Amino acid sequence: MRLITADDMEEIALGAAVLGTGGGGDPYIGKLLAIEALRRHGPVQLLDIDALDDDDLIVPAAMMGAPTVMIEKIPQGDEIIRAFREMESYLGRSITATMSIEAGGLNSTTPFSVAAALGLPLIDADGMGRAFPEIQMVTMSIDDISATPFTLADDKGNTLLINTVDNLWTERFARTAVIEMGCSAMLACFPMTGRQLKQAAVPGTISLCQRIGRAIRQAHNDGQSPIEAVLEVTGGYRLFGGKIGDIQRRTVRGFTRGQAVIAGSGRWTNQQCTLQFQNEFLVAQTERAVLASVPDLITILDAETGEPITTESLRYGFRVEVLGIPCNERWRTPKGLSLVGPQYFGYDFPYVPLEERVQQREQ
Repeated sequence: MRLITADDMEEIALGAAVLGTGGGGDPYIGKLLAIEALRRHGPVQLLDIDALDDDDLIVPAAMMGAPTVMIEKIPQGDEIIRAFREMESYLGRSITATMSIEAGGLNSTTPFSVAAALGLPLIDADGMGRAFPEIQMVTMSIDDISATPFTLADDKGNTLLINTVDNLWTERFARTAVIEMGCSAMLACFPMTGRQLKQAAVPGTISLCQRIGRAIRQAHNDGQSPIEAVLEVTGGYRLFGGKIGDIQRRTVRGFTRGQAVIAGSGRWTNQQCTLQFQNEFLVAQTERAVLASVPDLITILDAETGEPITTESLRYGFRVEVLGIPCNERWRTPKGLSLVGPQYFGYDFPYVPLEERVQQREQ
């Protein structure tokens, strides 16, 4: 166990945005909300997953909706607390701890606000090891853990409780509700015991976020390449580099969907890379080959600062580096790929692990 203070949030939010693969909500907004909560209520205990008792009740906290909406529709601050209170009322017992549902920008920092305000410890884990756009796309689904009961709260004072037959139905009902709530809402979901969490979650996520953020800041201080620092910490690969030449983005059914086209520079001169996204980056490909695809991580960093750029922040003319990071091994299983593989998102090519794609291009 260790204490997380407001001073730690800069590094955690920075690293979370790298793992968020362009999604998970605006990291700046989430960071500010978490810093304010930590300063007001005090530090949060960060617990290793093994420190949990088997009968503890853990409930993840998150934001659901389109990242483009979050830029202008900032949370009031009490929505997530109301979602948690509704969950406790329905279950008839107190929540022991909370955690991040995904390693995304805002969704890695939102649980700190809840933990600080309610005096709960935060588990050093998440349900993805990255960010994905839909509710059922978590490692808990691989283990058949239900997303429900599931509570949502919006900025207008509404709360909603959902129970469903499976996690895909949770996504469908919750997405429809969130659209009516203004395309963003806060939620409490996947109530689990400590025993279930130890089996299903991706451990060490918050610590990894902080290591990545610290590596970027340290590289700046030492006059080194922050991009190389990220690659070293994550075991990732440099896939492409150049300038954003075109960006198409729209909000559709509660998601931010679109594509960005990068005109290559340096060793990628006269090449072009297209990035497809649905909240998060799903596929990176050139005219010749697929460079990377879900469930492996595709993240975009500013070519000079090494800071991550989210899908809603991409702009024409940005000079960027495209990195690929291997996903958690559980996503490479048949059940994992059925949930988050390229074919689920409508692409007609099979999943090939990132390491194999890189090796094939180098031969």
